[in-house]
Amino acid sequence: MNTNSPASSSRKPRAILFDFDFTLAESSAGAIECVNHALVQLGLPPAEKEAIRRCVAYPLPEVLARLTGIEDPQIGEVFSQFFIRRADEVMAHLTTLFPGITETLAQLRASGYLLGIVSTKYRYRIETILAHHGAHGLVDVIVGGEDVREHKPAPEPLWRAMGRLQVTAEETIYCGDHPVDAEAAEAAGVPFVAVLSGPSQAVEFDGFPRIALLNSVREFPALLSELAKTSV
Repeated sequence: MNTNSPASSSRKPRAILFDFDFTLAESSAGAIECVNHALVQLGLPPAEKEAIRRCVAYPLPEVLARLTGIEDPQIGEVFSQFFIRRADEVMAHLTTLFPGITETLAQLRASGYLLGIVSTKYRYRIETILAHHGAHGLVDVIVGGEDVREHKPAPEPLWRAMGRLQVTAEETIYCGDHPVDAEAAEAAGVPFVAVLSGPSQAVEFDGFPRIALLNSVREFPALLSELAKTSV
């Protein structure tokens, strides 16, 4: 655990918001299956697995653009619909929570923290996956891709979650695995914790303000203990 105390909030956090894919969940198999299904339906070749993993943080039309260079909004919409239909069939059973995540969320909740998920993934899909793993009751709010007009890195998803939890930016921490999460946190004025459980490397978070760089969300309780020693 690499803690950067200068970026730490001076107030004890009340709420912890998490990204979903590659932060709480291993979703590689589902993302690869659904993206390549949509590409093939469009008459395009399948994409490389690692390229797909690196695109998971983005809205579906941007995924298409990053993988193929196609930026036509109409084709992006067709791609999205192919993806969504396939995801409705297979995503839940192809996605697993990382080891120890359920226990960590339960520990944080028992310690009195408000918990939430802020993701470009659709809320109803996150709810299904959490329920499948017995973790749905462990979070207080989920803001998914269908809940906002502007996706990360815009601050709207974080602002919406904070509004529902009735907390301020300085009372909140956002944790994510991708630079787009760091950018969204900075835009929203929310302290950020980077986690290296996805395809992003530590160097990709350089230049973004952050409290800490963790290997896993399982390190969060220890991080909060350290922050409590320095909060005023």
